[in-house]
Amino acid sequence: MAQRDADHTDVSAAEAFPTRLLPRPTVRELPPAPTSYRRLIGPGIVAAGVGLSSGEFVIFPFIASQVGLVFVWAALLGLGTQFFINLEIERYTLATGETALTGFSRYWRHWGLVFAILAYFANLWPGWAISSATIVSFMTGGTPRFIAIGMLIAIGLVLTLAPVVYVALERAQMLKVAAVLLLFVIGMIFAVGAEGFAAVPQIVTEASLPAEQLGFAVLVGALAFAGAGGGQNLVQSNWIRDKGFGMGHYVPRLVSPVTGQPEAKQNTGYIFEPTQENLSRWRGWWRFANIEQLTTFVLITFLTITFTSLLAYSTVFGTPGLENNIGFIRTEGEVLGERVGSWFRYFFWIVGAFSLLTAALGIVDYTSRLAADVLKTSYLKRADENRLYALLVWGLVAIGILVLAVGFDQPLALLVIAAVVGGFMMFIYSGLLILINRKLLPAPIRIRGVRLVIMVWSIVLFGVATTAAAQQQLGRLLGG
Repeated sequence: MAQRDADHTDVSAAEAFPTRLLPRPTVRELPPAPTSYRRLIGPGIVAAGVGLSSGEFVIFPFIASQVGLVFVWAALLGLGTQFFINLEIERYTLATGETALTGFSRYWRHWGLVFAILAYFANLWPGWAISSATIVSFMTGGTPRFIAIGMLIAIGLVLTLAPVVYVALERAQMLKVAAVLLLFVIGMIFAVGAEGFAAVPQIVTEASLPAEQLGFAVLVGALAFAGAGGGQNLVQSNWIRDKGFGMGHYVPRLVSPVTGQPEAKQNTGYIFEPTQENLSRWRGWWRFANIEQLTTFVLITFLTITFTSLLAYSTVFGTPGLENNIGFIRTEGEVLGERVGSWFRYFFWIVGAFSLLTAALGIVDYTSRLAADVLKTSYLKRADENRLYALLVWGLVAIGILVLAVGFDQPLALLVIAAVVGGFMMFIYSGLLILINRKLLPAPIRIRGVRLVIMVWSIVLFGVATTAAAQQQLGRLLGG
């Protein structure tokens, strides 16, 4: 009886939450922190796996093929900033079991919908699927547009038939990361020559902002997609909740409406009292979250960006007549085949195509997750979130097919559109993360100090970057 009363009584920790739009969270004990990390490692790898796509295999290598390694420094800047963004997203979910979008919606009902719409707009353009299909066409022939349509249909089937969606996503991304690391090892040994390694100091000694050669939009795309970007950062909430981190332990996982077993779920989350025991558990969870993000998301992504940029520089930089689009990957693969062996050309293309395809899988998943969570929490409280998710998945697949069918199929242009929208999202929600993590959480676990300064830096960084990109694109349109 004492436990029941504790679980359902509003006390000081819950009183910080405004009730005008959503009910206060339920007070419960914070679950014990993990003593073994192996079972819980995953969300950072999923984030890295989904993120190992446009930035790593297309945008940064494309930049390296045009101007060398002078912009790789931006990958570390973008990743470092996103590391702190991800942890502020995770801070709120670890403490409440709610997504960051739900936290935003406590102050204005439609914040969640705004971000869901922006994520949808960024990902209506199936840049990842058409990029993967284009690489497949290098090996098999065929029309990339039709290959991409088949890929989108396959993605819809996987995400709506997997009994537990997160488990299927995690397994796909772990396989992808393993394949990329194998490519990394083989490429470093056999493909990157002494001249390539000698150029590595350029990353620091010749660091620059090659906006005149490439345009701000491409550079903002690289900065925003160095790792995750846009809505993919926000979905860390959903992924760690499905993995059972912190107060997410009390929230049911998202399952297939066809093959899964749905569980009852309340519309809002939980909060714990800042007792000595709970704060001790919190420190354990917070330490684990930092280690997990740093050793998976940041490390894997930075090594991959550096390697793929170095590979592009070593093989195609300075090549006369190099295509100013994803076609440079065809040339890169051919050079690799001549340098290492014909088998490596196909291995490079296969890993690249698989990486972009699994990125598309993750992107359709997170876009639909964000929207389903928002609709369920703020608008359709009696709806089945699993069914909402499935409908949104197929809606995104259908729109992607329509975009390709009408002939809009330029991969680099589609990826840059998505990235600039993602950067704009990050500019807005960096400020909102400060709000919810300063105002709603118990005082001992609120954001402060260096982390607060870095979140302010994030607002400035993405605000300036996206404004510059938008002005340049507008100038081109008006000038043209």
